[in-house]
Amino acid sequence: MQRTHTIARCPTPEQVDSFKRACGTARRVWNWALNEWNRQYAAGGRPNAMALKKQFNAITYTDPQWLDESGRPWVQDMHRDAHAQPFRNLANAWERFFADLREGKEAHEPRLKKKGRCRDSLYVANDTFTLMGKTIRLPRIGDVAMTEELRFAGTMLGATVSRTADRWFVAIQVEVPDAQCYRRRTSHEVNGVDLGIKAAATISSGEVVEAPKPLKAALRRLNIRSRRLSRKLQAAKKAAGCERRARLPKGTRLPVSNNRRTSAATLARLHARLANLRADFTHKLTTRLCRENQAFVIEDGNVKGMLANEKLARAIADVGFGMLRSQLEYKAKRYGTRLVIADRWYPRSRLCSICGWKNEALTLRDREWVCAQCGAHHDRDLNAARNLKRLATVTALPVASPTSNGGAAAGTVPAAAGKVTLVRDDGGHQDTSGQEENRAHLCALS
Repeated sequence: MQRTHTIARCPTPEQVDSFKRACGTARRVWNWALNEWNRQYAAGGRPNAMALKKQFNAITYTDPQWLDESGRPWVQDMHRDAHAQPFRNLANAWERFFADLREGKEAHEPRLKKKGRCRDSLYVANDTFTLMGKTIRLPRIGDVAMTEELRFAGTMLGATVSRTADRWFVAIQVEVPDAQCYRRRTSHEVNGVDLGIKAAATISSGEVVEAPKPLKAALRRLNIRSRRLSRKLQAAKKAAGCERRARLPKGTRLPVSNNRRTSAATLARLHARLANLRADFTHKLTTRLCRENQAFVIEDGNVKGMLANEKLARAIADVGFGMLRSQLEYKAKRYGTRLVIADRWYPRSRLCSICGWKNEALTLRDREWVCAQCGAHHDRDLNAARNLKRLATVTALPVASPTSNGGAAAGTVPAAAGKVTLVRDDGGHQDTSGQEENRAHLCALS
């Protein structure tokens, strides 16, 4: 199994400048390759990455835009991965685009990358860098100090150098043995987990996990720093002779003052801090759920549809539902936990967890309600979590529909109804390689 360890680095100012130039080279090569790909495709050709790479290597010695003032190809000063890997990335991007089209998913064509609007990153092949404790030796740059050592022992597959705000990181991909990857659970509970805005997670055991909501806490500071940067940007437009709200002509470069550069860095650091707080919370929550449960159920929420609600979009994004789902899926495999995804139309909030009566009149405003059949008093989120817990022990369930809830009679439904999906069976095939038995054996030994 492959693992990735992201480590912060402590580069010198000269090394930071080298990183910026290498990332700029990768961005410029990507844009050239994408424009040439589109031009050849529009002319009726069938472009491919290897042909474009050979074409690029030929023009770097003759085209003035790839030559320095002395007529020498300036890309020779960069490591080969900076101007070779973008072609492979572009081919992979087009493959994903056409694969999504074939599967009927929402597909997006590769886009041009603009400085300041995209993430600065650079791929480094495994045969071009070496690790020595807390130091990594990169080609054309030299030894760069890191904040910690690589925590995984295995075969290094590659590394990605990236920048977040004003900090630089290196993500090292390592292929590790199964014994190092899988972890042992501390308990073997079965629970249902209801995700929400008021509480990030409500567990069927009665525990309520509140979200830190970092964006809500720092929204005032974020608005103030955004306005400061916006005023400096408007001043730069005025100095360049542009109207206040006019669109900049293509190719226009605004003058960058030290105050504007400092203000942009301050705003970027605040955004990075908010993202780190959210990621820290989701990692701790998902690790605990997978480590303490042998099986648990979450709902298949339509996050994209929920974000279309302009009144709730900010609060939903501040919790990070999508991040929680993706982390649960891969961590459940590491701990040998059975993760069940309930159908999004399963009426987990409307069903009485005691008798199974369905409350058709329940609205989003109702946080508590009383069952008309058995008289039980329910908290909305806790009742939903208990209904989800029932699905963890069900092996075959009818498919739920938005109106009929799996064909049950109106007003009353069975104790367990809805469609569930095991994450390991999500691809439509069963694992017959013996991985399940190996994982159980490794977990027992760890």
